Amino acid sequence: MVPAWLWLLCLSVPQALPEAQLAERYVEVPENYGGNFPLYLTKLLLPREEAEGHIVLSGNSGIAAEGLFAVDPESGFLLVTRALDREEQAEYRLQVTLETEEGRVLWGPQLVLVHVKDENDQASGHQATAIVDVSVVESTWLPLDPVHLAENLKVPYPHQIAQVHWSGGNVHYHLESQPPGPFDVDAEGKLYVTRELDREAQAEYLLLVWAQNTRGEDYTEALQLQVVVMDENDNAPLCPSPGASINIPELSSPGTEVTRLLAEDLDAPGSPNSHVVYRLLSPEPEEGTEGSSFELDSTSGSVTLGPRPLHAGQNFLIQVLAVDLGGAEGGLSSTCEVAVTITDINDHAPEFITSQIEPISLPEDSKPGTLVATLMATDADLEPAFRLMDFAIEAGNMDGTFGLDWEPDSGHVQLRLLRNLSYEAAPSHKLVVVVRSVAELVGPNPGPGATATVTLLVERVVPPPKLDQESYEASVPVSTPAGSLLLTIQPSDPMSGPLRFSLVNDSEGWLCIKEVSGEVHTARPLQGARPGDRYTVLVEAQDAGEPTLNTSATLVIHFLKAPSAPTLTPVPSRHLCTPRQNHGVVVSGPSEDPDQTNGDSPYSFALGPNPTVQRDWRLQALNGSHAYLTLALHWVEPGEHVIPVVVSRNGRMWQLQVRVIVCRCNMERQCMRKVGRMKGMPTKLSAVGILVGTLTAIGIFLILIFTHLTLARKKDLDQPVDSVPLKAAI
Repeated sequence: MVPAWLWLLCLSVPQALPEAQLAERYVEVPENYGGNFPLYLTKLLLPREEAEGHIVLSGNSGIAAEGLFAVDPESGFLLVTRALDREEQAEYRLQVTLETEEGRVLWGPQLVLVHVKDENDQASGHQATAIVDVSVVESTWLPLDPVHLAENLKVPYPHQIAQVHWSGGNVHYHLESQPPGPFDVDAEGKLYVTRELDREAQAEYLLLVWAQNTRGEDYTEALQLQVVVMDENDNAPLCPSPGASINIPELSSPGTEVTRLLAEDLDAPGSPNSHVVYRLLSPEPEEGTEGSSFELDSTSGSVTLGPRPLHAGQNFLIQVLAVDLGGAEGGLSSTCEVAVTITDINDHAPEFITSQIEPISLPEDSKPGTLVATLMATDADLEPAFRLMDFAIEAGNMDGTFGLDWEPDSGHVQLRLLRNLSYEAAPSHKLVVVVRSVAELVGPNPGPGATATVTLLVERVVPPPKLDQESYEASVPVSTPAGSLLLTIQPSDPMSGPLRFSLVNDSEGWLCIKEVSGEVHTARPLQGARPGDRYTVLVEAQDAGEPTLNTSATLVIHFLKAPSAPTLTPVPSRHLCTPRQNHGVVVSGPSEDPDQTNGDSPYSFALGPNPTVQRDWRLQALNGSHAYLTLALHWVEPGEHVIPVVVSRNGRMWQLQVRVIVCRCNMERQCMRKVGRMKGMPTKLSAVGILVGTLTAIGIFLILIFTHLTLARKKDLDQPVDSVPLKAAI
């Protein structure tokens, strides 16, 4: 049987160069191969750097699913797993690709045509015999020891570093570098480095060398040669990229870490070439001062605060020298810079510029919103957020009479009036305004300057009296009798002080006004007044407590035609129960009105102007002709009451006198009247006298009897014994 490797050497088609690797390959395989399986057919030039992909093999007749062919992912060889039969299938057309998990093609497709070579496996009556000579020689394809090369080596290039040898003939060598590097191999197997190496770019290389035949097929596995690049101190320490300025709050304690410089040296880690130490260049301590603002740990590169205090707003540029070789002579160095800003903290409490405000006078009639005073406060902090202030009235504003108004970013606060002042309630006010920082305060508590005292003196203002109307009008018939109530003048504020009323320029003397109540009546009959005329007088009102304060209003009387006298419906006496119950008296208007043309015009009912009547009674309209009179109070003194009711209609007025008897009632709402003494019957006093006299006489009679018995017994006891006669025995 012919060896398998000999079949492969004889039957394989020369492989294409890498730049033509996608050209279709042709492979012949003898049918009914009797050697070991799998049988390697040809090597595919799969890219070694695409390790993340997977190999996909496809072809005709479903051969990929049957597992007849496969690709070794380690070596890249296309292999067949069992013997082929040309009479079953003479050719196989395969396609190989390298794809990602998402199906993206990384390499390929590589087309491979596998031809099954016919063998004389069918009986034909002919036989042939062949003799093959096989010789065994010693293998020189031996592993190589690692090679150490100094970086930046100053020698002529290419520079030989090793040599390999294949003991057989007809061989050429192929070299690959992982990762790719400046290496090459010649026809004699000498390995060269073609230029200077840089350890920082690549510290190690793995060289793979194959011995191949003229068709590019490997005789055996590749030899591996490890190339180690020796380090030289050719890299200065690299400072971190300068970032934004580092903010350190003021009042930070000494020893607080500002930053930690980690200079990177690209030379070999752990070697003296990458051993970096640090030196502080600036800021240097000022002359005449003790301690420095910053301190540096030469080993770790940690920059910390020194004992010298720092203040908000200061800016520093810290310069640090980073030296390799542990700071020894000949070491490379770099200067690192770090910007540091001392930031503000809220360590200053706001204070008023003036803590005592001189007394301020303000009239008590000042309107709400009036500016009382403007206070100014300052804050020594620099940060705008720490200068925001909050104001409040801490004392003297229990009733909320005052308020504060300020802008959030302003140090001015306005004290304003929110409610009316009252001299009688408080002739003066002493307000304490406090200012606080909106942000949380760090450091000492606020001092005495955080409060301001404002003293306000209230000036007493007595306003003139004001009536409920600026002018008054009343319409009365010319036949209105004397004493008729026309209207009532009242102050606009019922809670104001009492007023004294009087009439001015009442030339006819027709009117009079009650000084206290303000009721305007007709003083006499309106003789001489004609319908359609107007009569104007002036009503003057003075403050009872301050006569100098007064006001006036005009009163215009319109005279109407005297109405025809209507027939008033007499109101019979009725009784109402006290305590009040749910019933009353129905009052009707005049039964006849000969001058009334519109019979549908309603009547108006009102109680007379007597305050007691208006307090004790209530009158409600039922309809246009009747009203309902009831008790207004729960209790009214029992007795007969006459209630004046004023009835008006179309400018005419009538007055009804309604008699009502108020009494206690029983359960049936029947009036229980007081009963007088009956004739011939004793009164209560006489009955009591008779009873007392009788009892006194009986008592005297009993006293006499007991006295008599007591004296008789005493007389018997005083007689001698022998003077008592013996009783004769019978």
